[in-house]
Amino acid sequence: MGNGIAQVAARAGFTVLMHDIKVEFLDRALSTISSSLQRDVDKERMSASDKDAVLSRIMPSVEISALAGSDFVIEAVPEIQAVKSATLKQIDGVTRPDVILASNTSSISITELGTGTSRPDRFIGMHFMNPVPVMKLVEVIRGAATTDETFEITRGLAETLGKVPVEVNDSPGFISNRVLMPMINEAIFALYEGVASAEAIDQVMKLGMSHPMGPLQLADFIGLDVCLAIMNVLYDGFKDSKYRPCPLLTKYVSAGWLGRKSGKGFYVY
Repeated sequence: MGNGIAQVAARAGFTVLMHDIKVEFLDRALSTISSSLQRDVDKERMSASDKDAVLSRIMPSVEISALAGSDFVIEAVPEIQAVKSATLKQIDGVTRPDVILASNTSSISITELGTGTSRPDRFIGMHFMNPVPVMKLVEVIRGAATTDETFEITRGLAETLGKVPVEVNDSPGFISNRVLMPMINEAIFALYEGVASAEAIDQVMKLGMSHPMGPLQLADFIGLDVCLAIMNVLYDGFKDSKYRPCPLLTKYVSAGWLGRKSGKGFYVY
């Protein structure tokens, strides 16, 4: 998600400071961005010189202090509240007080994350869809203290990035994952209970509901650990049994079967 956000921002003409904790993570991100842009070059959607110009606008750094000159910051670390809160506290400490901080969280409370900073009024959710360079939607989520000015600036930025911002209020899972994840979880329950094979479940949803990707294939694409984290946020936030994560999902995550990124999930890659 982070490298996708960096790519669309650089392509929109912004100078981007891409921060991560290890050089190898940054190298991998730049390689992914380069490959993504090359596909556009190969399809004649951009020139080779334009690709080089986009890449030249992305500056990688492992130093959090490098963010000091930023005018807008988007956090895209793993979907673990403690990790996000700790990262945002660091960012809050090195950026100017007037800078808006946005979280790409897919489910965690914007109000809670914002409260951990010194600027809850300038804190907002900016939930991109994956893959970021392709998907148009950005959920823009207000926290309890988010000002109208912060919202309008963020909405304008999303539009400048070529996205379609949709305003959403702060609630577990927001809209996208409050609707999507229970569907994925129910598909996992159907597999767990032996109703049908993974292939059959996905085929029903693709052919019968016109979904471009079946729910189990989509779960593998998202990452089963991410799916489980979001289901836990929904379950903890609503205290409703309909959001209880399927035991099979928990089992697969415990086994390290996380989907595409680990080579095995509901399918083998």
